[in-house]
Amino acid sequence: MDLFKLFYNHDLRLDKLAERNANKNSPQADSSLADFMTPTPTYSKFYLTGTQLPEGIFGLNKLQDYELLSGKLDTAFNEFQVYTSSASFENLSEAMATTPLGEPLLLSKQKIELNLSALRIDRESNVGHHKEELREVLQQGPIVGYKEQAKDGFDLHLFSKQNIYPLLFYPLQKLISSSFRFFSINSKRMRSERHFYFETWSLQRPPHVAEEVFAETTL
Repeated sequence: MDLFKLFYNHDLRLDKLAERNANKNSPQADSSLADFMTPTPTYSKFYLTGTQLPEGIFGLNKLQDYELLSGKLDTAFNEFQVYTSSASFENLSEAMATTPLGEPLLLSKQKIELNLSALRIDRESNVGHHKEELREVLQQGPIVGYKEQAKDGFDLHLFSKQNIYPLLFYPLQKLISSSFRFFSINSKRMRSERHFYFETWSLQRPPHVAEEVFAETTL
């Protein structure tokens, strides 16, 4: 059986992606009435992962129905072109198949000219993503994605200035069957590794924050 998990985190402040040691005395940091009246730019994060049960094989691409799932992701982003540092692709599944771990994927409806090398995940850092560079790209509109290491395969991490949850939800919901279960999880409320892997110890009574999606579920 496939168990698919969609973690989401909304309304994250884009300015929190700025460098931590920014000079607070700089003109950009000066508060004003205009700053107060201007809505704070935000972004959302989404983490797509899965587990093959009862074998306990972890990774989005290790699901038995991964090909069907990646096809649904293509449906979700059918209006987007996918760009890497060296190529462009018509669909996300093709880009994921040919792009190594940690290499940025940019999804955009318009052609973009950006230096993607600065967005590569930093394997030497405990943060991984280059926050300042990520913020600058998100402000311009593209969705930023990464294949990230899972225990046995890879997962998909997405960052977006827009809330793309509905784009993901409805196509992936169509996969639900007796052999494919779908859980939607607010990652703000699920912080421990034990909760992340709840299917290994409490699948029959999952934590309250892990809401199972059914064929009749609506947003």
